[in-house]
Amino acid sequence: MIVARKATEAVGRTPIVKLNRVVPVDAADVFVKLEYYNPTGSYKDRMALAMIEEAERRGDLRPGMTVVEYTGGSTGSSLAFICAVKGYRFRVVSSDAVAPEKLKTMEAFGAELTLVQSVGGMITPDLVPRMVERAKEIAAEGDTYFTNQLHNADSIVGYRTLGAELLEQLGAVDTFCAAVGTAGLILGVRSALEEAGAHTRVVALEPAASAVLTTGVPGTHGIEGIGIGFVPPMFEGREIPDAIAVDEADGRAMARRLATEEGVFAGVSSGLNVAGAVRLAQELGSGKRVATVAVDSGLKYLAGTLFTDAVTP
Repeated sequence: MIVARKATEAVGRTPIVKLNRVVPVDAADVFVKLEYYNPTGSYKDRMALAMIEEAERRGDLRPGMTVVEYTGGSTGSSLAFICAVKGYRFRVVSSDAVAPEKLKTMEAFGAELTLVQSVGGMITPDLVPRMVERAKEIAAEGDTYFTNQLHNADSIVGYRTLGAELLEQLGAVDTFCAAVGTAGLILGVRSALEEAGAHTRVVALEPAASAVLTTGVPGTHGIEGIGIGFVPPMFEGREIPDAIAVDEADGRAMARRLATEEGVFAGVSSGLNVAGAVRLAQELGSGKRVATVAVDSGLKYLAGTLFTDAVTP
């Protein structure tokens, strides 16, 4: 095992596991990349590290500057972690719709937090735009670097490593699927797969209650970090992958099943990822491989009802 010289060097190289009990007989094999092995317990560590280091490389971010971002939770925790290691002040805009564990994690890493109030603690189509506007106001105060994750293609650089790791670990993947927030994960993994010459179908997942990619109709849901209510700007000028909508209830039920039947302790969006992966595995049939991502740790959701709701058979 390599000894990391600093905590940022511990990002990536996460394990992958084959699921057994939640995957029906005669379905394709389903593999899940356990991204909660990253330092903050989230795949967003890859994105945050890339956004900061690419900005440093270009000279856009320099010592003494303040980093600014809006976030549904995990990106804020990841950026706060990176900024703590590198010595940047970090100002972050989030919302009371985000799990309190995530808000407290940002502050634990030293972030200065501004909250935008939600409607009933839900993610409505207007919430993210309001968070973005508040972050822009803070960034305009000067001597700042606005990472602006929805428009920042540097995140794709960070997620390319995940795609490369998938091929190294599995050798071949027939289908990769993941829920879409900024779209950085889907685009980064697809880029790595295409560069390696892999013939992998890439499928975007979204909550059925806000199925913008599949129906064009935004809506209200309770899954942090995905289903932002509009087509992610990073898809502009790029081919949008196939997409399927998954019910939030199915994602919540799968998150609980993953914990009790597979020992994979992850959150709601991870449950949605696996629910979508299982559906695709049933379509493919045995002898094929589907891969997805457990994006963060279930520890971030213990204050809510996710793990207290009755388990659906």
